[in-house]
Amino acid sequence: MASTVDEISIRYEEDGQELVREIQKEILSRGSWATIMFLFQNYNRRLGTYDPPRVTIRRFQKSGGNYVLRSKFNVSGPEQARKIIEALNRWYKNDKSSEATET
Repeated sequence: MASTVDEISIRYEEDGQELVREIQKEILSRGSWATIMFLFQNYNRRLGTYDPPRVTIRRFQKSGGNYVLRSKFNVSGPEQARKIIEALNRWYKNDKSSEATET
């Protein structure tokens, strides 16, 4: 269990084999509700290699002193990632209100 946002990881090991390799982590928000985006790879047991990198966005709630996973969204692949980026860029292209409130 992680008691701070910085301690949260999706790395997972079983029987000495790293099954989920965390490549990068981007903390999008902190506080009692934390949002983190991870770049990761799953280990393919059949092939004995890691699959191509994937992205997941996860929300954690601090409860009893530890962060607990409450929801997650997995980006299905590069095409979906590009569509998400394009939509966000369109939606926020002329939005000046978010710049004034960012910390």
